[in-house]
Amino acid sequence: MNTQIKLITDKPDNVSTVFLLKELEMLQDFGFSKEEIAYVTSKAETKEKLIGIPELGKLKYVRLLDSEQDSLIVRNEALRRNGYDIFQILKKERYNDVCVFDLTGDKDACLAMCEGLLLSSYAFNKYITQDKEKVFDLNRIMLSSPVVTPDDVEEINLVCEAVSIARNLVNEPVGALNAVQLGDVTKVLGEKYGFSVDVFNKSKIESLKFGGLLAVNKGSQDPPTFITMEWKPENVKTEKPVVLVGKGVVFDTGGMNLKTMPGSLDEMKCDMGGAASVIGAMVALAANKIPVHVIGLVPATDNRPGFNAYVPGDIIKMHNELTVEVINTDAEGRLILADALSYARRFEPDLVIDLATLTGSAVMALGHYGMVGMGTANEDEFGVLQESGEIVYERVVKFPFWNEYGELIKSDIADLKNLGGREAGAITAGKFLAHFTNYPWIHLDIAGPAYVAKDNNYRGKGASGVGVRLLYHFLRNRVKG
Repeated sequence: MNTQIKLITDKPDNVSTVFLLKELEMLQDFGFSKEEIAYVTSKAETKEKLIGIPELGKLKYVRLLDSEQDSLIVRNEALRRNGYDIFQILKKERYNDVCVFDLTGDKDACLAMCEGLLLSSYAFNKYITQDKEKVFDLNRIMLSSPVVTPDDVEEINLVCEAVSIARNLVNEPVGALNAVQLGDVTKVLGEKYGFSVDVFNKSKIESLKFGGLLAVNKGSQDPPTFITMEWKPENVKTEKPVVLVGKGVVFDTGGMNLKTMPGSLDEMKCDMGGAASVIGAMVALAANKIPVHVIGLVPATDNRPGFNAYVPGDIIKMHNELTVEVINTDAEGRLILADALSYARRFEPDLVIDLATLTGSAVMALGHYGMVGMGTANEDEFGVLQESGEIVYERVVKFPFWNEYGELIKSDIADLKNLGGREAGAITAGKFLAHFTNYPWIHLDIAGPAYVAKDNNYRGKGASGVGVRLLYHFLRNRVKG
């Protein structure tokens, strides 16, 4: 991401401006004419909050923070979306600079507006070769505020940069980002941002007996990888690590249970959205030097029907030696995650969180508006994660995890089967994963919000990078309070 927020002290000339204020009288001190103030006042009387003032050659907006009793969560999300609305006009009119003036002294409001502008400025233009002059870049987001510090600006720039990295990873086609290349990219990111990276090759994976990852990879001509990351600064404040696990299916054809519905293969480069979220979170935590011990695990492969591909009826022996009857090869994500969750035991973690574009059932339940959550972590831990989800507006809906759901994945010929029935598909997938854990654990099914076909405000079209801001906020607050 080239665009960044820059804190300024002097008012720049001839740039588009956004004024955040609580009282309209304040406009008199910032060069607004009587006619402009009257126009803004008339709009405010109709309960408009974001008010654009026509001006030749640049944009001028007033965002009124009134006394209505909106929660801070709702208000800040509205400000992020206002940032998106303003960006769309900047893009249409090709105005490359914008300055936000904070006349409120409200740090959260100011940063939410800037965050919306910054996240909206993301675009995946790598493969555009013609009409490149039509590609729009927002050069500068300037910010004038009496309460926002350089550290605040640096933090939000780095977090949004991490989100951009996650979005790039998901948007990249598998022809340029297979499992091996994903490992290579992660090594480069580790060197740049300061976390350690080790990538296990196929021989190492075989020695560790990752049966699920190896089975899914059998149909591919590219070898699998298992990416391990660690951020442990000298001033770490946590005794035991938090382990983040991300599903890294770089492309999912469905395997021998080939996806045949029209359009069902079109977006399957997104099936490593969980991996991208974990990598992005590691970037954000390391770049901001958060004093928390975090380990990231990413099992990576594509799922194809070639060569000696695994098939329904196969029995797989997993890393923890449980056996799994394959019912459907398109339920592959839980197989590779299960090996990683089993491997996570060796770290004696305080908490494990996995993220995966795992089930269509999660999409059917929540759409793109939130992610499905479940697991064995205590209510307090889960509640704190949900609170972080509300604050950054990457919301987590906790699903029931009753024992009865486990009955649906019992096999007659193995310890487990990799698919239940049509009912409660997101939960039975979670129940499958639970067999590979022995620690506090939260499973997040991000299939709905991870990748969208239509523009979704500041989250964009295509990859959203969902999970990065959630994990960063949750883990930062875990050590900072």
